[in-house]
This record gives sequence, C-alpha cells and structure tokens, in this order.
Amino acid sequence: MYAPKCLLSALVICMWVCKGRACDNFTVLSRPQAIMGTKVEVRLLLYTRANVGCGRRIPLSGAELEPSRPTTFIIHGFQPTGSHPKWLDHMVEQVLERENRNVVLVDWNCGATNINYMRAVQNSRTTAANLTAFIRSMEEHGLDPAGPLFRGKPPEDRLDPTDAQFVDVIHTDWDGLGLQQPLGHIDFYPNGGADQLGCPKTILSGSNYFKCDHKRSVLLFMESLNKTCPIRVFPCDTYDDFLDFRCTDCSHFGPQGCPVFGYDVVAWKDSLLRLGQSKYFFNTNDKDPFCKTNYWLDIITWNQEVQWGYITVKLYGNNQVAKATIDHKKLKFEKYKDTQLLAQFDRDMDTVEKMSVTFSSAILLGPKHKLRVLRVRLQWVEGSDGNNHRSLCCYDLRLKEKEEVTFRPIPCEGSNFGGPRFVSRGPGALGSTRVAQLTT
Repeated sequence: MYAPKCLLSALVICMWVCKGRACDNFTVLSRPQAIMGTKVEVRLLLYTRANVGCGRRIPLSGAELEPSRPTTFIIHGFQPTGSHPKWLDHMVEQVLERENRNVVLVDWNCGATNINYMRAVQNSRTTAANLTAFIRSMEEHGLDPAGPLFRGKPPEDRLDPTDAQFVDVIHTDWDGLGLQQPLGHIDFYPNGGADQLGCPKTILSGSNYFKCDHKRSVLLFMESLNKTCPIRVFPCDTYDDFLDFRCTDCSHFGPQGCPVFGYDVVAWKDSLLRLGQSKYFFNTNDKDPFCKTNYWLDIITWNQEVQWGYITVKLYGNNQVAKATIDHKKLKFEKYKDTQLLAQFDRDMDTVEKMSVTFSSAILLGPKHKLRVLRVRLQWVEGSDGNNHRSLCCYDLRLKEKEEVTFRPIPCEGSNFGGPRFVSRGPGALGSTRVAQLTT
C-alpha cells in the first residue's frame, strides 16, 4: 500500500545523489561552537523553481547562475547560538512562488555564530567583501540593519545607497539592535521604526524582549510577498508628521500613487531614484496580517468652546468589525473648522453597513464633555485593488463622553460641506482613480 510513496522518495533521492547533486544544507552549529567562536566561511546556496527545497552550493564566481533570470540574495545576521533561522526557508519558498528567479542564500553561519558580537561584526565585513562582485548592479533589500558597532560608521562599513542600483531598507528596532539613520534610496519605518506592536514591552518576557522588534522586519517583508495584503507608505520627515496627517501628497509618483512597502517597491524605483534618499512611514497591526487600511477622517464641530480629546471609529459589515483609534495625541476641535485625521483600520471592509464614532476627552474629574458634530466624513486613501469605494458621511451627531454612537452613513456626493475642496486633496495626492466607493 505504501510502496509507491516509498519508491518515489527513493527515486527523488537517487536523482540528486546519482547526478552528484546532493542537497547542500545551511550550516548548523552548536552553542559550544558559539562560545569557542567560529572563523568566517561564506557558502552560497542556489535555489530555483527546479530545486525549491534543495540548495545547491555554487562558486563565488557565480558561474552556475542562470543569467536570463533576476537574482535575489538572502543574507542572515548575527547568530549567537548557531541555529538555523527558520524564516530563511520560508522566504526562499515565497520568493520563488512569486517569480522565477535565482535565489541565493548566503550562508555565513561560520562567522556569524559567536558569543563575541565584535568578532561577528569583523566577520561580516569579510562576508561583504566576498559578496561585492555579486551585488554590484543588483537590487538590494536591507532588513533592519544592525546598529551596535555600525552606528556612525562610514558608508563603506555599513549598508549604503551606493551598494546597489536600488537599495530599500526596513527599520523596526532603531532604539535597540537597529539603526535610525536613512541608509538606502528609500527607508521604511513601520510604527515609527522603533517599538513594534505585539512585541514585549518589558524585560520580564525574556529574550523575546530583545529580538522581537528586530525580527519583525523579516515578517513584514515576507508578508509583502503576498499580494493580498499590500501596505501603502507615505513620504514624511518624521513619524509625528505622518500621524498628524501632514504627509499624503503622492503627486511625485503620478498615477501609481505612493509606493507600496516591501518586495514590490521596485516598481517605483525610477521615481524614488529621482527624489533621492527619503523616509516612508506606515503603521501595522500587532500580528499577521500586519496591513492596515488608511482613511481620511474629516470632522466639523460646532461647540462654542474648543474641545480636546480622542476619537475611535468602527466600521460594521458582513459580520465583521474594523476599528481605528486616533489617540497618538489630544485632538483639537474648533467651531466650524475641519479637523482632518488619519484613521487606520485593522482590516479592509468591502461593505460598510454601519459606522460608529466614540469621543473621549480623557478627563478623569469634572463635567463630562460633549462633542457636537455637524458632519463626519470618511474617505478611503487607497484604491489600488480596484474596489469600488466612495466617501461616506453622517450629519448632526452629538457625541457624549465615551459613549459609542452608531449610525448608517450615506454617500457624501452633493454635500454642501466642502466636498469638492476635500476631494481635490485626495485625487491630487493619489490620482483620481484612487477615490473609491464604499457600499452601504
């Protein structure tokens, strides 16, 4: 009954061994070897669609690469224990699933495995020297570049825009194991580039406290290989400017709109090279899927006195709920003035049946505040997936302290409350096709 399956396995093994092509595996070392220290040895393991699960060691000359295909290099980092990072195999598989490429796994575990971090840093320079001939004139992605002993170093001793024709960098732990300074043509700063949602905040969680933020760059990049969860990013000088809704101008990129994060950012390469080094921000969820959906939230109030507080918005539809809390700072609401906010929801909603708004002044003592609202408008920032969304409005609301007010929004077309002025900001930033329709 099981003979055919066993025979097939034997044939597969024989095929590789008989042809002299036994699988070359990633070097796995032990803790004692890490304590003793290792000398650097660089092994290049080639993967293609013909050998997805079976690496083949190639010479540093690259003679066995298929020249007609693009090449992706995957390079791991410091390995204090010598173990095999599981994410390497997953990334190889995902890249090959997306494209027919040469995928080269750079195995320098002999060299990266050291209790002495300074020795590993020295070995990384030797590894980089061995790879120079390979990566010249090729695209390069940098996943949260290491900070310790690399901060303040000259370009030749760290990741730099001159390392390749196009360099994009992900910063997820600049206040710990990473770097804050821009290092590529485009530098991504998820959640500001420091503390990542879902990662431990205290040392009581053990070793995960030190490595979770740093390793989040790998998880985010791998998710970008999956086109079902694209993340739109925005050029900004600071994270606070991004949160304050000051960075939505994407006119530099034409009909494409602002770039998407990760693997597909190469489609914006020409525009990014013209702009020079730039920083891009976005927020994520605390777990997979990490992508958020961005909306413009525009509120006009008519309180006699200025009100301060926070806003939470929920969207309801198809038995699902999407939530956005805007609480990075106290928001100012003035009579008859637009308060324009960036609302980031934890999921996309194709159909919106109901919507709710909650106001909180965060005042523990004293009278409960109310927010009198003339109009609430919600407009989608992104529209690249072709969904038919449009802006939604609601009029004449009275929001009591911490009380959720639920309503059925209506289309904003024909509104007398500054519709054309506000809409011009959206298409002007992302192209007229980016203003989408929400089905109610």
